[in-house]
Amino acid sequence: MMGSNALFGTGIGSDVDQLYSITLFVALLSACMVIGHLLEENRWINESITALLIGLCSGIVILLTTNGKSSRILEFDEQLFFIYLLPPIIFNAGFQVKKKQFFRNFMTIVLFGVVGTLISFCIISFGAKSFFASLDIGSLELQDYLAIGAIFSATDSVCTLQVLNQDDTPLLYSLVFGEGVVNDATSVVLFNAIQRFDLSHVKSKIAAQFMGNFLTLFITSTLLGIVIGLLCAYLIKKLYLGRHSTDREVALMMLMAYLSYVMSEMFNLSGILTVFFCGIVMSHYTWHNVTQSSRTTTRHAFATLSFVAEAFIFLYVGMDALDIEKWKFVSESPGKSIAVSAVLFGLVLVGRASFIFPLSFLSNFTKKSKSDKFDLKQQVTIWWAGLMRGAVSMALAYNQFARSGHTQQPGNAIMITSTITVVLFSTIVFGLMTKPLLKFLLPQSIIPEHGMESETAGTRPILMPLLDDEENVEVGKESSNTHLPSSLHMLLTTPTNTIHHYWRKFDDAIMRPVFGGRGLAQLDSGSSEEASEY
Repeated sequence: MMGSNALFGTGIGSDVDQLYSITLFVALLSACMVIGHLLEENRWINESITALLIGLCSGIVILLTTNGKSSRILEFDEQLFFIYLLPPIIFNAGFQVKKKQFFRNFMTIVLFGVVGTLISFCIISFGAKSFFASLDIGSLELQDYLAIGAIFSATDSVCTLQVLNQDDTPLLYSLVFGEGVVNDATSVVLFNAIQRFDLSHVKSKIAAQFMGNFLTLFITSTLLGIVIGLLCAYLIKKLYLGRHSTDREVALMMLMAYLSYVMSEMFNLSGILTVFFCGIVMSHYTWHNVTQSSRTTTRHAFATLSFVAEAFIFLYVGMDALDIEKWKFVSESPGKSIAVSAVLFGLVLVGRASFIFPLSFLSNFTKKSKSDKFDLKQQVTIWWAGLMRGAVSMALAYNQFARSGHTQQPGNAIMITSTITVVLFSTIVFGLMTKPLLKFLLPQSIIPEHGMESETAGTRPILMPLLDDEENVEVGKESSNTHLPSSLHMLLTTPTNTIHHYWRKFDDAIMRPVFGGRGLAQLDSGSSEEASEY
């Protein structure tokens, strides 16, 4: 128990009391699972909202039983989120991602997730600096304003993803999911770049230096994740650990995944980006090298760890929303706190709209097929999906404006309480409004018309080898009458599909013989469900 004191604390100092607190917190987590199951068919309320509401109710009860002294049964350092809770969430996002859909829309996802996040970051940072100067909330430096831009650029699209049907709207679903993950990674990379950057001496070339720092972090973090994922695939393929014990290969996958994150943090890179791409590489190569039982175990184990970590975070956020220590700093001027929250929320709305609609127009301009373009209703859906703020925003806010969950300066306390307000309001209110809004914007009768799967009948046969699985590639090869255009023409007309085509050829010829993967590993009928994910 003594080792957990560095992570958790109750303010009481007794190991027995700490054990009671942990027991109660785990019981509340269990309640989240049970209530979530009971509400499974009600898509108005998801697991995040359930955990938040249980946390709020628990916080009220604790406040009453402690005579208003505390609303939390646990206190933890903000590093707990980054070191223990965030890795399984992000890794599972990469491990479970539908790679075929993700990389078919990769350019659009990067356009929204990276370029769009940078636009939102600039608008929120500049807007916060302009408005907060007149509100007199305390001494905030340039680094704080830039951090605010990164904090409130991180989205949480879980509510929209729960309502969207992946089979009916594959294009929209893959874009919302992919943009959400890349957005979180970009926001954290931006935040880390801000922390590393010396803003005490502002020079004329500071913007170029900052972008250079950002790109270096982004690229090196991605490469590290890819390298560790390939190393894990190579070891499992060569050693074939499953012949003696499936536990070893499952354990090695888990440990190598976590190793990618901690190594990235050790080298002052972005662990979130590293572990995400490590997850993609492991699902593409390593997962196919293990035994069938290990495939089932790893897929469920990673999903379960991610699920519990998310519930833990939102449950704690709900409790911490009523923390007296933070609110006492703003109790003397509640109007100021409300104004700050309103400004931040307004900047989130404007920042999101400032890139979704212009970049959607740009994306549509480069696409020839009408079914690949985003109409206004779909653009509004993408805009709405990114309005919610969640765990990443909370963790970054704690990292910037709090130490071990405590704040001692009024300005920092206002920023923490405002972040809590924005997260609670956007998650609960917008989360409850998501289902009726999407039913209005995308009724079931017209959703298939915009999905990718509906276009197969009208898709030209020439694109089939570039878009579909290996089975369709073989069909395309059998058609001897099909005249393939030149590589240059393919690259100019369908750049994403062409790159995917040549990547597949390189993957089959070079990568898979060395690192394994579907097609070379021995698959039985139980793994056929994965055939559509590449």
